[in-house]
Amino acid sequence: MYQISELYDLDHTLAADYLRGFTYPWEALKGIKDMILSLGQTLGGEYTQVSEGVWVHNTAKVAPTAYLGAPCIIGANTEVRHCAFVRGSALVGENCVVGNSVELKNVILFDNVQTPHYNYVGDSILGYKSHMGAGSITSNVKSDKTLVVIHGDENVETGQKKVGALLGDFVEIGCNSVLNPGTVIGRNSSVYPTSNVRGVVPANSIYKTGGVIAAKKEG
Repeated sequence: MYQISELYDLDHTLAADYLRGFTYPWEALKGIKDMILSLGQTLGGEYTQVSEGVWVHNTAKVAPTAYLGAPCIIGANTEVRHCAFVRGSALVGENCVVGNSVELKNVILFDNVQTPHYNYVGDSILGYKSHMGAGSITSNVKSDKTLVVIHGDENVETGQKKVGALLGDFVEIGCNSVLNPGTVIGRNSSVYPTSNVRGVVPANSIYKTGGVIAAKKEG
């Protein structure tokens, strides 16, 4: 459940070829900046380079108060709202929402991702149609500054100081939740509001109050 192939449908991101070069998603975090700079040079006329290292699709809507730091790519029909802060190294897919006062840094957002209200997303990958509820954030550095470990059935050392959250496709994060460093949420899973999530949540699960994980019922 840790692997890119288990979390993501790569048909829904411009980073598909890049991600195919890795087994685990956290391995891709260090190269996001260079990937965006390289990818930007290949974009066609449907994108406009609005400043050095910043490409915006002609159908995207970017509020005049939003900040787009280099490098970044903003996809087709995506909306970047009032006072959004894209610090840089952000690949934002098609039909996404980057909402008011949202901060993005070193991230890949697949198509149809919503980060609509007061979210911080750093050193993270958010899968197709995943949604961050209002006020939910990714914590990307441990308080003791040691290297991040993925805690699941097996503990996996990332060798990295900064790893946020890896959300699979169709993940729903409840309002005001905190995703601790190295959190992995499997495809089609949901997290209750105000949760403090650590470790791995399997696919097709519900993360409930108190850290109880239950399988979703079919139908």
